[in-house]
Amino acid sequence: MRALRMVLTTMLAIVLLGGAAYGGGVALKHYQDGAERASDSDPVNPPSTEDPTQTPTDEPTDVVTPTKPAEPVNVLEPGATGEQVRELQHRLFQLSWLPELTTGTYDKATEEAVAGFQTKRGLRSTGVVNQATWQRLVKLTRTPTHEEKFNILEPGPALLAPGATGDDVRDLQARLKQIAWYFGDVTGTYADSTVTAVRGFQKKRGIPVTGEVDQRTQDRLTAMTYTPTYEQKHNILPKPGALDPRCKTGRALCVDKSGRNLRWVVDGKVLATYEVRFGSTELPTREGAFHVFQKSRDHVSTLYHTSMPFAMFFSGGQAVHYSPDFAANGYNGASHGCVNVRDYNGMVWLFDQVRVGDKVIVYWS
Repeated sequence: MRALRMVLTTMLAIVLLGGAAYGGGVALKHYQDGAERASDSDPVNPPSTEDPTQTPTDEPTDVVTPTKPAEPVNVLEPGATGEQVRELQHRLFQLSWLPELTTGTYDKATEEAVAGFQTKRGLRSTGVVNQATWQRLVKLTRTPTHEEKFNILEPGPALLAPGATGDDVRDLQARLKQIAWYFGDVTGTYADSTVTAVRGFQKKRGIPVTGEVDQRTQDRLTAMTYTPTYEQKHNILPKPGALDPRCKTGRALCVDKSGRNLRWVVDGKVLATYEVRFGSTELPTREGAFHVFQKSRDHVSTLYHTSMPFAMFFSGGQAVHYSPDFAANGYNGASHGCVNVRDYNGMVWLFDQVRVGDKVIVYWS
């Protein structure tokens, strides 16, 4: 009996030890599997436990809000200064919108030239250079050189030079005479007096001073003058037209449109004669018999803001007066209706002779 009890006790111990061993093995395997799964996860950011079916309450931080495209930037605007303005001005010169000499300042003249260019090319006329205007201008012109942008001009080949003779020289001298650079008789010989006149004209206009006539000098002179007559080129003085009968009595400023002259006449005697120019077709000088009703020695037009020295008014705003523009540009231009005189010293004398109430007769002889 005792022996049987020992046998049963031994068998029970074996069973218990086997169960413990089996349980330990299962526990070890479970631990190893868990460790392997943990090694495949991010140790800093463990897997989310949020319910994937729930809608997040915060906006995502990486969303970019669309922005409105920037407005086009203008290339150049009035008031700008500098080298790019000089380039703009020279490109406009290449298309005959501005004079050759640049200023580097986007002034009123440049604004008007830009607006004219824009209108001509079907662009919106603003006077401001935007991208479309600049691109079109660049396409139609070449890039100016440094010398061109900064008015470092080189003289071109001589068309007329000292020693030349002939009708072309007569034309040159007569044109210079129109704008008071050449004095004396037209000779047809390119001598020292002609060289002096050409040099003075070139210096005044910012053209390389050589005393020879290149294309730049010729173009500028032609633009400022009219084609001389045969009489002018051969020193044949035109015969003054007949005095209007109204000029032959008393004191009269006798203005002959046919001969383009003004004669100061006292009791039928001509005391002085002056070359004059008149108004344009749009603003003609009135014809008829008038009287001087006002004199103004240093007058400035309130309408056109131009100088009118020694003004002697005879009909509304029309007056006989000295004209700096006529003196500089000759007949290449017109007044706003006034009788322009270009002899300054002559007008100084005439202004002191004429009295308020004296006659002014404007007529065709």
